Amino acid sequence: MKKLILDDVVNYVEKNISTFHQKRIQSLDSLKLSKILKRKNPYLFKAKYILTAEEIIKSLVDAHISSNEETIFGDWLEGLAIFINHKVYGGRKSGITGIDLEFDNNRTRYIVTIKSGPNWGNSSQITKMRTDFITATRALRTSNSNLHIVAVNGCCYGKDDNPDKGDYFKYCGQRFWDFISGDNELYTKIIEPLGFRAKERNDDFCTSYSSMINKFTREFIADFCRENGEIDWDKLVRFNSSAGTSKPNLQK
Repeated sequence: MKKLILDDVVNYVEKNISTFHQKRIQSLDSLKLSKILKRKNPYLFKAKYILTAEEIIKSLVDAHISSNEETIFGDWLEGLAIFINHKVYGGRKSGITGIDLEFDNNRTRYIVTIKSGPNWGNSSQITKMRTDFITATRALRTSNSNLHIVAVNGCCYGKDDNPDKGDYFKYCGQRFWDFISGDNELYTKIIEPLGFRAKERNDDFCTSYSSMINKFTREFIADFCRENGEIDWDKLVRFNSSAGTSKPNLQK
């Protein structure tokens, strides 16, 4: 084990954080109005008494951004965690399906799957993670039957005060960053570097966001508003949910 040098973390963040911001903008640029309209509930818009095209568009785009940014930044934080662990324990990105990080400490091989926050999956997804841990353990023991292996679900933020899940451990927030680095306060030390040039990057994003809102609002008005400016709810619902000429076969 080596002591983590915080300057290494700062340099990594400053060099790589632009990737996160670039992917945010790319995600916006690849959006199509027709796709996001079909993914959202038109009845909800009517029930909330939304009257303008821009309100609908902002709701659609903001929902996409919220879910997409969590995924993009979660992937970025995974890379940061692997970098930090490599510096301290010589850890590495795992080549085993379902496992993100492998490293050795005190004669133990740790296999880690990294998630953004503690509430990341439903019961079937957690079952799959457990299965991945079992498969990874078997694969590693084919070359060393005496290898002591511990499975860990690491979460970059949040809390779980019952980390021992029986067949694996779940470390969240402070526990996770301490686990991969040996630094009990790392979870607070990394927050400042993450803001590197954030305002400048966010200004670029806001420019793309504003252009997207204007573009989609214009398209929505052209396709789903009447000449008097009112939203044509019938047309919008048909676009979202119509089965075309086919009907369900009730005899099946």
